[in-house]
Order: sequence, then C-alpha cells, then structure tokens
Amino acid sequence: MRSIAHLNALRAFEASARHQSFSLAAQELNVTPAAVGQLVRTLEDWLGSPLFVRSTSGRARLVTTEVAEQALPDIRAGLERLAVGLERLRSGSAGGVLTVTVSPAFAAKWLLPRIERFQAAWPETDLRLDTSLKPVDFVAQRIDVGVRYGRGLWPGLAAEKLMDEEVYPVCAPALLATATLQAPGDLRGQVLIHDQSVDTSTGFASWQAWLRHAGVQGVPTDRGLRINNSAAVLQAAIDGQGVALARSVMAHDDLAAGRLVRLFPQVRLESALAYYVVYRPECIAQPKVAAFRDWLLREALGPV
Repeated sequence: MRSIAHLNALRAFEASARHQSFSLAAQELNVTPAAVGQLVRTLEDWLGSPLFVRSTSGRARLVTTEVAEQALPDIRAGLERLAVGLERLRSGSAGGVLTVTVSPAFAAKWLLPRIERFQAAWPETDLRLDTSLKPVDFVAQRIDVGVRYGRGLWPGLAAEKLMDEEVYPVCAPALLATATLQAPGDLRGQVLIHDQSVDTSTGFASWQAWLRHAGVQGVPTDRGLRINNSAAVLQAAIDGQGVALARSVMAHDDLAAGRLVRLFPQVRLESALAYYVVYRPECIAQPKVAAFRDWLLREALGPV
C-alpha cells in the first residue's frame, strides 16, 4: 500500500476477519471499535468493493466476502514478513533480548546449569526463556530460537540436531543399597516411575519398550508413578520413590553428582528421538540467534 493509513487498514481488516468482530479486533490492536470500522471502510472505499457481509444478528456479525477470503492468506503472509523485517531492524546486533523456547524439564536439567557460560560470552544479550511442553508459534510469540525434542521435522523451522540420547533405568543410591537390582528381571516388585512428558506414538521409549528390548517378561508396567515432566521423574527417583526410566541428556548431571545410579548398563537402548536447535530460516542471519545456536552446538559436544 502507498501510505501508512492503508497499512493500518490492512491490519484492521485482517484482525476483524480473524475474530469476525470489530470489537475483538479493537481489543487486539488497542484502539476503539469505531476506529477499526473506519479503517476497514477506508480500505473498502479504496478498493471500491465490500470486504465483509455485515449482519445485525447471529454469532458471526462479520463474514468475509469470497474475494476477501481468497486475499487473506497473502495479506497475513505479508504482515508476517513485515514483522520479521522490523525485528531484523530492531535486532541488528548481538545485543537486545533473545527469546528462547524450551521445555520446562530441558531448561531445569540441561540449559540453566550451563546458561551462565553463554551470558559470560555475550553479556550484551538478555535472555528470555519461554518454557512450554507444547510447540509455540515462533512468529506470533516472537520466538528467536528454541530446542525441541522429536524427529527433526517442524513446518516452517530449520532444525539442526543438537544431541542424541539413550534411555535407561536409574534409582537413588539408597534404594540400590537396600534392593537387589543386579539384572533387569529384578525390577519385579519395584515401583516403576513412568515419564509421560512425550507421547509414545512419536517413538518415545516407554518402560514397555525398554523391558521388551532387555528381553524381560513378567514386570507389570500398568502400575507405578506416572509424571508428565522429565525433571520431576528424576527428582522422584532421587527421593527414593522408585526406579525411573531416564533420558541420558536429562540425567547426566544427576549421575555425575551421584544423586542417581544407572542400572543395567549392559542393556543399551538408543532413543528414536533427539534434541534439535530450531529457528526460522530467515532469522539465523541475526547475530544473537547465530551466537546462541553456535553456543548450543558447542555445549552439546561435551559429555552427555
């Protein structure tokens, strides 16, 4: 468009179409409903045709016309590209705020114990951690870079493998001192702690999978303690509440510190999933994003 007024009108139109309401669009844009309506009418006058079919009743007071509906994907893509361009202008150096998305467990068990080294190397960059178990919208939530656990395929994101991992049973030293746990079959009668933070349909290893790999039968897996946070799974094992099926990346520091003991090291099961550094391809040119990506890859080269 040739003026800032038309750009604002496009934003008003897109928000109104998404919410099917001038009022809800106004809340999002921090203006009045009357201002949103006026912007949309300005755009309609410029086009010489309506963008909405307006109704005085029903749940949807605004319904986009067929032509408007066809144009919306391009308009949304254009607004997103503008947001990326503005972010590049704002983030033209390694300084500023770097927003990183990771799971709560990965933050607690791997990232936070190491993050001081990044901050020492890049003191002008302020980190903001967004911890979530669910994938987030990098554009809408202004995420710069993240670490995800899976098979390496996330639409719209570049993914570089950070770390593979192994899955194995662990317990507290105190439990090992009082229980006979010399072979996988000795798990019969022990409380199993289940990690339910990742859906097993993705290939995430469960107790059933590990026992099958170990060739063990007769260990009940339908009972035990079930937790949907990998850090809490390890903490339950540290507290002596049972035997946990640990992920090597998460358990590394606890094993090194002697808070946990790995059981049955002769049984090795590699996870089908791995950790990946993820980012929007167009953002890797930002110095702060490239710096954090490179730092993560260097840290991953250490023992895990």
